[in-house]
Amino acid sequence: MSPGWSWFIIALIVLNLGGCLWLIWWTGRRRPGDPAATDTSHVWDGDLTEYNKPMPRWWINLFYLTIVFTVGYLVWYPGFGAFAGTDKWTSAREHDEEKAKQDKKLEVAFAPYAGKAVDVIAQDERAVKLGRAIFANNCATCHGSSAKGAIGYPNLTDKIWLWGGAPDQILETVLNGRQAAMPAWQDALGGPQGVTEVAVYLQSLRGERVDAGLARAGELKYAGICVSCHGPDGKGNQALGAPDLTDDYWLYGDSTAAIEQSIAKGRNGAMPAHLPIIGETRARLVAAYVWSLTHKPGELAQVEAPASDAVAETAATDAAATDAATTDATAAEATDAAAQPEAAAETK
Repeated sequence: MSPGWSWFIIALIVLNLGGCLWLIWWTGRRRPGDPAATDTSHVWDGDLTEYNKPMPRWWINLFYLTIVFTVGYLVWYPGFGAFAGTDKWTSAREHDEEKAKQDKKLEVAFAPYAGKAVDVIAQDERAVKLGRAIFANNCATCHGSSAKGAIGYPNLTDKIWLWGGAPDQILETVLNGRQAAMPAWQDALGGPQGVTEVAVYLQSLRGERVDAGLARAGELKYAGICVSCHGPDGKGNQALGAPDLTDDYWLYGDSTAAIEQSIAKGRNGAMPAHLPIIGETRARLVAAYVWSLTHKPGELAQVEAPASDAVAETAATDAAATDAATTDATAAEATDAAAQPEAAAETK
């Protein structure tokens, strides 16, 4: 809080408390010349008289006590401008302390899944239910409660993945987020006509009937600009998050207007990192739930042989070849040694 705002709040509080004190004092006393409490001349129906009696003293004292309580409250808790209060209480600190307590309780429930592979966790029905609950609290805002997504938010129930759908890739997305950037290309393409040509060419990649001339012109422009991310065949590149342009799934819509908008103005999609929000183990549970949406129970990811095994196998093969070569060389040397006396004898 800036000093100016702090002094403004302090002034408001002081003026309000001072005004309350003055109002209680002013209305609770009788001034010289005031009529008697029973002499107001306000009479209705002949026997109903309005009196002007002051409030009881105990009632007025209660008002004073509330002001004393207010002053004590402002001394103990923050509220008097930038003054932090003698207790140094803050809502942020209370939130963090309460969250830490709850996190410790949750760690007990999540401990069995710590460090486990995502596809292995997905085989546990209870883990999938936990992942669904965490997904509903943290991910459904964008991807929907059914995980089917919306315009600009990927559908997680199909097998089309911009950044890869392997268990570790899904976990990486949840933990560290993704940042996709599609630059605006209208100027580089020479204006709206160039945008239209590329859009028509992209539609032709999906087998749509289009204007052949526009498609040919768009293909040339695509080869000069778009191929670096989406590839020469338009299949995309998961390492860059570049989508496949030959399928029927378009994150921002597949209409001509939507495609032209993407090309002309670009797109900037961001998936926030959830490691600081839900932690690693809960991220694994979410990833397991997402994995389960597109894989049958009991299905595990195909794991390739580790590189170290391949190296060991190659080394063993090389060693065997070396041993064979050494054996052949030794045999050759022995043959030569045996042949030398015979050759010497013949020479003699």
